[in-house]
Amino acid sequence: MSHMVAIATVLITTGALSACQSASKPGPGSLAFSSSKAALPTMERVALAANGCWFKANDSSFRAYRLAPELNSYSGRPRILVVPGNNPGGRPLLVVHAEGNPAKVEAFGPLMHASVGSRIGADVKRWADGDSSCSAKG
Repeated sequence: MSHMVAIATVLITTGALSACQSASKPGPGSLAFSSSKAALPTMERVALAANGCWFKANDSSFRAYRLAPELNSYSGRPRILVVPGNNPGGRPLLVVHAEGNPAKVEAFGPLMHASVGSRIGADVKRWADGDSSCSAKG
């Protein structure tokens, strides 16, 4: 009988672990793509859309964070940062920057590895292409 209990325990544990893994859907990690516009106008569009869709709309996926745009870049790499809301000077959790004309856009940081990372990637690509619509809120 104890052998059956051990097998049942293994099956239940395995099922619970696979349910947890499928529920957490990790993001894509780092992302890089090209935009048809120059770096600054691309990042201006991304910053405006991110502010409106993620922060001003009080999106639950971004409530704990703040947007920190750094568009006036002397390095030629305008960027936006998403930082902890309670520590605006803290380590960025998301960096989206662009360089060149046409722009090469990159997004990276811990949020890109989280479940919201796939949505961030889709939003940033859409905004960089000129579509300022918001995705479904988390």
